[in-house]
Amino acid sequence: MTAQTLSTAPVRSARRRVLWVLQILIAAFLLIGSAMPKFFGEQYAVETFEAIGWGQWFRYLTGAVEAAGAVALVIPRLSGPAAIGLIGLMIGAVLTQILVLVPAFALFPAALAVIFALVAHDRRAETRALLRSLLRR
Repeated sequence: MTAQTLSTAPVRSARRRVLWVLQILIAAFLLIGSAMPKFFGEQYAVETFEAIGWGQWFRYLTGAVEAAGAVALVIPRLSGPAAIGLIGLMIGAVLTQILVLVPAFALFPAALAVIFALVAHDRRAETRALLRSLLRR
């Protein structure tokens, strides 16, 4: 180890702990606060997807992607790829808010996308290792 590696290790460790807390909180929100209302047909979710105009099948698909992303986000080996996939979902949410729904509400998915980008960046070594192991098979 170099002197620089030793001096940055505590910072990296603290950053990783902060990201884990954020991942757990966001995963809970995605699963309980976002996916479940879509699955159970909460009136607000149904009305929102009617306004989007793609049909209720899209509500279920979005809920499934959110639920899968929430679970994968708290599995260390999958958290990097999950964050990358959730960035795509958040881009879609931002665009939908701006173009179809309430533009001001685009700030929340945009903020989540930034956090997912930080997670994906922090987990890049694990993501590379996962991809290498999959490609070897």
